[in-house]
Amino acid sequence: MDRPIYPSLKSQAVINSGIRNIKSNSSNASFSSHLQSSIQTLDKLSISKHASQRLEQRGIVIDEEKWKQIEQKVNQAKKMGVKESLVLLQDAALIVSAKNNTVITAMDRKEATEQIFTNINGTIIMNE
Repeated sequence: MDRPIYPSLKSQAVINSGIRNIKSNSSNASFSSHLQSSIQTLDKLSISKHASQRLEQRGIVIDEEKWKQIEQKVNQAKKMGVKESLVLLQDAALIVSAKNNTVITAMDRKEATEQIFTNINGTIIMNE
């Protein structure tokens, strides 16, 4: 069997005639500020669409101060190796993926007493 013979292609050298001057201070400052904002958002909990719907349907309202406390506890649990957590509040229960910093679902405490929770390797109780 004969192999096909392809003609060789001639390529031209790429010449960059304009050399850009990059200011290190401005790029470092913008990188630093971007890095800091990214680090701060790593600790923030996001709420899945499903959890958002459940919070609204069940009339569960969690104020900003309580969210910050939940975020702190979830980050603490994450450092201890918790991946999926049940967060029990006085009036609500949340399933939180500590690994992804995401609230997966939410229910009121009465509903939570009738549930069986699986694939949870940590529980955070916040009855304050």
